[in-house]
Amino acid sequence: MATEQTFDVAVVGAGVFGAWTAFQLSRAGNAVLLIDAYGPGNSRSSSGGESRVIRMGYGPDQIYTRMAQRSLVLWQELLGSSALFQPSGVLWLARENDVYCEATLETLGQLNVRCEKLDRDELAKRYPQLEFGSVAWGILETDSGVLLARRAVQAVVEHARKRGVTYLAEAVLPLEVMSGSVRLDRVETVYGREIIAQQFVFACGPWLPKLFPTLLADRIHVTRQEVFFFGVPPISDYFDPKHMPAWIDFNNLIYGIPNIDDRGFKVAIDAHGPQFDPDTGERIVSPEGLAAVRALLRQRMPLLADAPVTETRVCQYENTSNGDFLIDRHPGFENVWLVGGGSGHGFKHGPAVGEAVAALVSTGRQLERRFTFETKKKVQHRMVY
Repeated sequence: MATEQTFDVAVVGAGVFGAWTAFQLSRAGNAVLLIDAYGPGNSRSSSGGESRVIRMGYGPDQIYTRMAQRSLVLWQELLGSSALFQPSGVLWLARENDVYCEATLETLGQLNVRCEKLDRDELAKRYPQLEFGSVAWGILETDSGVLLARRAVQAVVEHARKRGVTYLAEAVLPLEVMSGSVRLDRVETVYGREIIAQQFVFACGPWLPKLFPTLLADRIHVTRQEVFFFGVPPISDYFDPKHMPAWIDFNNLIYGIPNIDDRGFKVAIDAHGPQFDPDTGERIVSPEGLAAVRALLRQRMPLLADAPVTETRVCQYENTSNGDFLIDRHPGFENVWLVGGGSGHGFKHGPAVGEAVAALVSTGRQLERRFTFETKKKVQHRMVY
């Protein structure tokens, strides 16, 4: 790529937000450069790993349910008949007087999301693999399921490249906040290459506070998250997607994903971990993390209580103050957009985020106040799950 080439838009970060943004901008007729330091869906990224739940439920938060609905349509259009989306269904485990799940059920009904409310007896009949304990009822999202994350991101990038998006594997140097509304005409990579564009989108997940340390270091918090895969019994489809949905138990901040591609049953705790550096952090799970997951697994899926660990993974969340996304213009550059703050729930929304960013870049009009920079506080108070 010649250094003097000028693009309409340069998108920094080829995770799910950046990949879909580049794809949607290209569809709108822009000449787009997509750049990433380690590659689409790489092991350091928040969009890496094997699987992500795509669900519609968000309590009373209709904005995210609508985004998830739109995103599922776009995921299915792009992925076609491939196995990169597994329609396993998603099961919510609710307690008596469960305010969040009750609000979820109401929202799903209001937005015509196909789902079933299951009582305790029906849960036990359908899913004998699970031990329900204090669970009183559940919600089954019948059309939801699991996205195969790493490969899905790579598929989006491949589609974008076929549309003419230029991909570059390099890292961009940090930018500092500048006073006043000024234009950014170029960025520089660590190897001295200049990237020239009319507009810039930084959608680089846990690297956002590293590229904009003065602006974002106290507003996007990167945390270490551990994921475990447990081996299932031989010659059994008991834990496969056709017999077991992905399930979510937010009362205990844990979720599970069925055995896909014979990798094992995936379990992770959704509580935020300690601070983490995506470039240099060691990605080895802790004994304490394994013990905590095993304890919860013993309660919820006793058949796998003593199952061997087949894989582990350390990824990261990049959390905003309350879990809302950051999708806004940089306060110091009139032609720079900041896209991130996936906060552990963002992967499913990649297509809708890409559409929103493409519209923002084209019109300059902010779509949703909750996603603005000014709402990103320095004190953590998680409200979106």
